[in-house]
Amino acid sequence: MALNEQEIKEQICDIGRRIYGRNMVAANDGNISVKLNDHEFLCTPTGVSKGFMTPEFICKVDENGNVLEANEGFRPSSEVKMHMRVYKLRPDVGSVVHAHPNFATSFAIAGRPLNIPMMPEAVIALGCVPLTPYGTPSTMEIPDAIEPYLNDFDSLLLENHGALTWSVDLMSAYMKMESLEFYAELLYKSEVLGGPKEFTPEEIKKLVDIRRKMGLPGKYPADRVGENCYKCKDCFWKRLGH
Repeated sequence: MALNEQEIKEQICDIGRRIYGRNMVAANDGNISVKLNDHEFLCTPTGVSKGFMTPEFICKVDENGNVLEANEGFRPSSEVKMHMRVYKLRPDVGSVVHAHPNFATSFAIAGRPLNIPMMPEAVIALGCVPLTPYGTPSTMEIPDAIEPYLNDFDSLLLENHGALTWSVDLMSAYMKMESLEFYAELLYKSEVLGGPKEFTPEEIKKLVDIRRKMGLPGKYPADRVGENCYKCKDCFWKRLGH
C-alpha cells in the first residue's frame, strides 16, 4: 500500500535515525530524498543531524531543486543536486540515500572501489561498486562525476567523500546502503586476515543467474556486456568476458 506524504516524512526520519545510529553519518552529514512524482520530491534539510529529525524538518523541492515547501528555519540540503541527477537519468528510482559509512568511506578515501567477489549477497545485490571521481560538495561537480555511472549501477563510492545508493523506494535504497557498508567492512577485515578468497568466474555466473531469477529491480553491471569495465578499475566482471 502506497504511503501518503506524512507517512513518507516519518519514514525519512526513521531512516535518518537508522543511518545515524549505525555510524553511517556524523553530526549533520548525509542526506535522503524520496520522489513523490515527476515534479515533487521530499528531502532532508541542511545543517541538521539525521538522527534527530521530525517530519516538520523535511523539505519539498521540484525537479530542479527549487523549494516548494519548507518550514521556517529549514532549507533543502545543498547536495540535492546530486539526488536530482539520479532521478533525471533513472525514472525507475524512487529514493536516494547519501551517507558516510565508516568502512565504505575508508575505501573511497583510499581510492579503491568495492570490486572483490567474495560473498554471495554482495555479488547478487550490488555486483561491484565503482569509485567516481572527486567533486566539490554542494557544486555541480558531483552530479557531473556520477552521471556516467547511473545507467549501470545502483550504488557508488564517491572519491574522498562517501557513498550513494538508490532504489525503487526509501527502504530499498537504505538497505542497499547497509549492504554496501557490510561488504566494505568484511572486505577490510578479510584483508587484515591475509586477503579474501575470491569466487571463480563459474561461481560468479551462478550468482548472476540467481539474481536474474529473483527479478531484482534496478541496474546491474552484468546486464551490460562489454560496456562496463572502463568504469571500474579491475572490475571482476572482466572475468566473465564483460
